[in-house]
Amino acid sequence: MNLISHQSNHTDRTRPERGLSRRSFVKAGAAVGGGLLLSINLLGRNDSAAEAGGFAPGAFIRIDRDGQVTFVMNQVEMGQGTYTSMPMLIAEELEVDLAKVHLEHAPPDDKLYGNPLLGFQVTGGSTSVRAFWEPLRRAGATARTLLVAAAADTWKVDANSCRAENGEVIHAPTGRKLGYGALADKAATLPVPAADKVTLKDPRNFKLIGKPAKRLDTPEKVNGKAEYGIDMKVPGMKIATVAACPVIGGKLARLDDTKAKAVKGVRQIVRLDDAVAVVADHMGAAKKGLAALDITWDPGPNAQFSSADLVSALDEASKRPGVVAKHEGDVTTAMAGAARTIEAIYHQPLLAHATMEPMNCTVHVRPDGCDVWVGTQVVTRAQATAAQVTGLPPDKVKVHNHLLGGGFGRRLDIDGITQAVRIAKQVDGPVKVIWTREEDMQHDVYRPYYYDRLAAGLNRDGMPVAFSHRVTGSSIMARWIPPAFVNGLDSDAVEGADGPYDFPNLLVDYVRQEPPAGLTTGWWRGVGPTHNSFMVEGFIDELAVAANKDPVAYRRALLDKSPRARAVLDLAAEKAGWGKPMPAGSGRGVSVIFGFGTYLAQIAEVAIGKDGRVRVTRVVCAIDCGRIVNPNTVRAQAEGGTIFGITAALHGEITLKNGRVTQANFDTYEMLRIDEAPAVEVYVVDSTEAPGGMGEPATAGIAPAVVNAVFAATGKRLRKLPIDGAQLKSA
Repeated sequence: MNLISHQSNHTDRTRPERGLSRRSFVKAGAAVGGGLLLSINLLGRNDSAAEAGGFAPGAFIRIDRDGQVTFVMNQVEMGQGTYTSMPMLIAEELEVDLAKVHLEHAPPDDKLYGNPLLGFQVTGGSTSVRAFWEPLRRAGATARTLLVAAAADTWKVDANSCRAENGEVIHAPTGRKLGYGALADKAATLPVPAADKVTLKDPRNFKLIGKPAKRLDTPEKVNGKAEYGIDMKVPGMKIATVAACPVIGGKLARLDDTKAKAVKGVRQIVRLDDAVAVVADHMGAAKKGLAALDITWDPGPNAQFSSADLVSALDEASKRPGVVAKHEGDVTTAMAGAARTIEAIYHQPLLAHATMEPMNCTVHVRPDGCDVWVGTQVVTRAQATAAQVTGLPPDKVKVHNHLLGGGFGRRLDIDGITQAVRIAKQVDGPVKVIWTREEDMQHDVYRPYYYDRLAAGLNRDGMPVAFSHRVTGSSIMARWIPPAFVNGLDSDAVEGADGPYDFPNLLVDYVRQEPPAGLTTGWWRGVGPTHNSFMVEGFIDELAVAANKDPVAYRRALLDKSPRARAVLDLAAEKAGWGKPMPAGSGRGVSVIFGFGTYLAQIAEVAIGKDGRVRVTRVVCAIDCGRIVNPNTVRAQAEGGTIFGITAALHGEITLKNGRVTQANFDTYEMLRIDEAPAVEVYVVDSTEAPGGMGEPATAGIAPAVVNAVFAATGKRLRKLPIDGAQLKSA
């Protein structure tokens, strides 16, 4: 998922995180029950209610009288490690042990907890560390400064003679000590120091940042205490499961629920315009009741729609000129004068998220309020949809956020929450709505199908004098964040459409082509870089072959203006042993990308079986993601993202027949198995640049590295995913 309007990839400038402090300010006050509460306005908005009434409970950092430090976590944890890396930022500057920082889920509040890079309270786009790198450090440093000032005032000494260390303030000349808990009340009464009076640590003095740290959330995930949305239990709670119309855009026509009501444990049947829910005492009864329903669906206009229809529409649309995203030089003239031109069509299928935790939401609607228990990446949107459905004011809707058993962008959408609230409105008491795996797979918000046309003009040396890339697909921006869809251009869809390379003449344009109503598209562990990396890196490999040049050397020649990209490419090539002979039926492939503020090169090694089956045996990742908070997390995300991307490259495809999604579970939408997983080697550049994101880059870069390796092994160029082993049998 990527919502940021990016600069050109042709520079090594990173994102504008450094300007965040100028748009944010810190306030301090007394916490409810005593102690210090530190609030950060990250979006630079004037909150008149907060000004008039003090500080809303739960704003980022709270230090209680017993010395406990609580970080009210505005981002959500879905396996990416934010519940460790973000507390590290606070603990570093606050001078407390990382294990002493406790976490609470933040309530919905865009003003208090908004992501400053994205403009509201959202977790996505690999932005958690990027967005809060400076604000959270500054919050910790401000709290530390206040506590030191409180101790100095208590002892009547110069604050410069005091220092903070391990949750205490120490007076150096006398050795006197006071714990943070003893100082919290006084600190809450002191004026907040101006920004220029708060000194952030010199990175050379970091004790936590940049050092490997064990995940704080691991113990409870291992011992079973961790609570995901699906684990929620409320007294008197019923369980509901759902059948939605299997045809995209279809509706409910007729329902006979006589047999379902006779199932033991079934309490209620709830009808919606496009779905039916069975409410029961437990999931077993709900599923039996659902199976007993006699449902007639109205398939609507898409009863005969197929994947072939989707591709045909995209093909026709791609022939139209698009909205220009980038235009440098004169591509038409350069193409006409080129020694050789090469054209290609690359496309990628619809993809499901297939999160291990299927969609679920627990809701209790009452006349005077509504409680929602869910794992979501957009907690304020969850609150807003519940308010809209119930007719309650937003402040009467309480959203309890939870750990996410997989997000990947799926939980940026609120369709499951909206449906759960609609069901709960008709149920007396709390109800947990759980989608079955099949329901989840066949009613996902899918990664768009992209159908791209690429062309390049080469000079006599085989180097590009012109490069054009037309992206054709649906617009997530237009649906999800309409103000960002400007003049018909989806900036995310074209993100990375020219790679990190420098072309003397460049044209990138975008053609919007939407699928039928009812087939909704959304982010899938990124979208722009995730799809464009496959298109561009596959095509660059084609150009290298046409020029009769080594794929790594060819890329190096195009990266003069991006030394960080060239550095990771060189590092990956060195560590992978690029150029060393491979066994027969094996090959190496390379990709290099810039996305989410991170430079990444991947080299994949593959072996092709006699049946054409592709096995990825080894992957080398070289990464420059700027300043690193937790090296363990960087490596884990590179490994996990690589596996996620290989899964899609080898198996991922959602297809349609008669308006229905044909995949239903992991037997037809395969995951990479443990015994298929390659060795993944991760090498990280020691960088002092601002942090980049790590949740998505490895997923974006691996598919082209794999298909380029397949070409090296077989001589067959694959321009469509997933890889079809049948094409390789004769290789």
